[in-house]
This record gives sequence, C-alpha cells and structure tokens, in this order.
Amino acid sequence: MNSSSPRLSRRAFSLAAASSVLAACTTTSGGVSGESAAGTPGVAPPSTDAQRPVRIGLALGGGAARGFAHIGVIKALEARSVHIDLVAGTSAGSVIAALYASGMSGIAINKLALTMDEASISDWAMPFRTRGILQGVALQNYLNKTLDNRPIEKMARPLGIVATDLKNGQPILFQRGNTGVAVRASCSVPSIFEPVKIGDHEYVDGGLVSPVPAAFAHRMGADFVIAVDISARPESGLTSSSFDVLMQTFTIMGQTIKAYELDKYANAVIRPNLAAMSSSDFSQRNASILAGEEAVARMWPTLRRQLQEKGVRV
Repeated sequence: MNSSSPRLSRRAFSLAAASSVLAACTTTSGGVSGESAAGTPGVAPPSTDAQRPVRIGLALGGGAARGFAHIGVIKALEARSVHIDLVAGTSAGSVIAALYASGMSGIAINKLALTMDEASISDWAMPFRTRGILQGVALQNYLNKTLDNRPIEKMARPLGIVATDLKNGQPILFQRGNTGVAVRASCSVPSIFEPVKIGDHEYVDGGLVSPVPAAFAHRMGADFVIAVDISARPESGLTSSSFDVLMQTFTIMGQTIKAYELDKYANAVIRPNLAAMSSSDFSQRNASILAGEEAVARMWPTLRRQLQEKGVRV
C-alpha cells in the first residue's frame, strides 16, 4: 500500500475494519440475562424431557476475517449428515450463526460470502467522534436485508447471539429481537465500532466475555456442543497491522476464559488451521472456508464416535 495516497490507505483500513465484522469473542460462567435486542427481558428455559432426542448445539467463536472458516465447518458437517439443532455465535461467529439459523445451507452461505463486498458493511463515523471509527449500522442493515428482517426468535433453528454489557462487563445472550442489531452489538470491537445502545444498556464485542460461546449453547439446551475455535494462538498471532495487534490483545485476554469454557461445556472442539491468516485479511476467504472443511475431515472419526455414543445416527 502506498502510504502517501489517502484513498489507498483509507481503503486498506476499510478492509481491515470490515474484517472485524467477523471478529474475536469469549463467555463467562456467570448468569446470562435474557434481554432481547429490543431490550425486553425473558428467555425460555431448556426442556428437561429425558425422552427427547439428543440436541446438538454449534458454538461459533470470533476471530475477525478468520470467521469464514465457520462456513467450511458447516458445509463439512452437513455433508456428513450432522443435524445442528441450535446455534450460538459471538462476534465473527454471530454473523455466520445468524445466516445459518435462518435456514441457509453451508453452500448458500459460501456463495454469499464470496460475493460479499466489504465496503457495503463499512460505515465511517462522523469526524471527531471518538467512541469508534465505524458506526456498524451498515453491517446491521446488510444482515437484516439478507434475512428479510427476520427477528432472532423467528429463525428456522434457535439462535443465540453473545455481546458484552459495556457498563458492568456482564455477558448478554440475545434470543429475540432485531437480528441485525444483536449481531452489530456482538461484533462491536472497542475503538473500531461504536458501542450499540439497546434499551438502557450499551453493548460491545462478545469476544470480551466469550471467545467461543460453548456455555451459551449448553444453556440454550444443547446436549452435545460442537465448538469452533478460530482464534489465533498468542505465540503465532500475526501483528502486521494495528487491527492485528488489537485482535492479538483479545486473544491474550481471552485464553483463560476460553480454555475453561471449552473444557467444561464443549463435547468436541474444531480448530481450523489458520496460522498463516491475519485477522484483518479479508481476501483469504476461500482459504479460510477450506480450512474449516479440512478441520472437520481430520477429526471426523473421533467426532462420529462421540456422536454415536450419544445415540446420534451419523
């Protein structure tokens, strides 16, 4: 990039910032409030019927542009006839989770991802506003338009979107309300996106409290949680840009929380090989999707055995 050209530098940052639409995430073991994206409280408790079929939950974590790997994971699971009953997402994962919960197949999401224009989900904040460089409204509108303005509670499968309450640092699980607003909140990386006000609260990136929302998938009623961890390992994280440094900071902060949550609530953890991919590189979406597919293929013998032991036919 020629640093003497304002147009080129602005576009380069736009690509990196737009990649944060697919950003990093984390979950605590504390209580989850049932506030909706419209600010209305209330979450229905999971069924305790011992006779019901095993419910499989998919927990999609954050990792900026690495989030495209979630698509490959979904495609590979569908190809192996693994039926997902519910999905929880944080940051990058919340975008893919919303699309998948709407009823779109992995292949359909793949096609959408390859035609996505990063400029269409980037909207610069007014000059001199210091709470975020991007507003996030473009992302909100893009997703709502794609989903025909379908609210969270009207999805084809149960959907949970994780964000962080900016005032008290508590996690929030959105299970009803405006899907675009909830995803925007979940993806609001501090200093990149402006905080999102919903009701009397302001929310920021869910990655601050739940990098991979396995605990939330469990709370939503999953008997078997498949978690997808796309975050970089601290020692291998790329820091070639200011955005990469921010994502590396998230990774370092979330390591302990993520390890606890995955150990306690995830039955299987899929980790795509994304070591060479920067969190801000929006151009490697194909490679990221393929990495997701390959990760499922590598662990399929183990995952299949685990599912069969639970009584799931695969």
